[in-house]
Amino acid sequence: MTDLQDIPPFADAVRQNIARVIVGKAEAADLLLVALLCGGHALIEDVPGVGKTMLARALAVSLGVPFRRLQCTPDLLPNDVTGVSVYRQGEGRFVFQPGPIFSSVLLVDEINRATPRTQSALLEAMGEGQVSVDGETYPLPRPFLVLATQNPVEYEGTFPLPEAQLDRFLLQIGVGYPTPADELSMLRALEGAHPIEALGPVADGARLPELQRALSGVHVAEPLRDYLVRLVNALRAHPDLALGASPRATLALFRAGQAVAALAGRDYVIPDDLKGLAGPVLRHRLLVHPESTLRGRTAAAILKSVLGEVEIPVV
Repeated sequence: MTDLQDIPPFADAVRQNIARVIVGKAEAADLLLVALLCGGHALIEDVPGVGKTMLARALAVSLGVPFRRLQCTPDLLPNDVTGVSVYRQGEGRFVFQPGPIFSSVLLVDEINRATPRTQSALLEAMGEGQVSVDGETYPLPRPFLVLATQNPVEYEGTFPLPEAQLDRFLLQIGVGYPTPADELSMLRALEGAHPIEALGPVADGARLPELQRALSGVHVAEPLRDYLVRLVNALRAHPDLALGASPRATLALFRAGQAVAALAGRDYVIPDDLKGLAGPVLRHRLLVHPESTLRGRTAAAILKSVLGEVEIPVV
């Protein structure tokens, strides 16, 4: 039987394996582990060339689970994501051919280059863990993690994700540039063959559903639950925001806090767990009023301001 004590060694093995390929990005790897433990999905938004694809691939290899990469373009169709029913003349019937979404880790590269119709093909999969094609419903494998990437500096020919779809992502992750020391280490590591070629599984990805269920054993004190509700309500009432945090966001921060506590080897959540996760969990769900945007206000700045105003409980 899986319990909370099994989570830290599982995570440490995956974390150390990813570090063999991605240098100096422990925080991004930890957030991916949070998404996995919560059964959520992650939006990786950063400039090209910082290792977003390699991070996703290293995670899948470390877990020993199927990995697929989907490059989004304006001519990508929903059936290119979910799959299509093909008529087999010899059998006299239609047979479903699964698309790339039938994998445990799906990298949706440059998701905002796909049309809204294709983007919406991911909604049911991300929310329900299944897809419907031609009136038939097909369950997706477990674990199932969508890692979508966006380039924040190039918007020509893109289709911004609607708020309803952004809300489906548990976390927004930034990879960032490496430090000079980390970049030197990267050059040394890549003198020969790429480390990803020698990478192998170090953890059993099939255990993730059990680990996810074990999270329910992490205690969240009543004052912290009250803090969560006060925080999201303060965001909803903020004059610079046209859209605050949804109830799904409240639950996401609650579950992510439990995951961070479990990764740290604790069976209880502390205030710093929630405060540290507020940015990755809430920032992408906030919609700033256009006139506030013109005044230079950003979702990150508003969230930081609200975090400073909402009193943190003593637990």
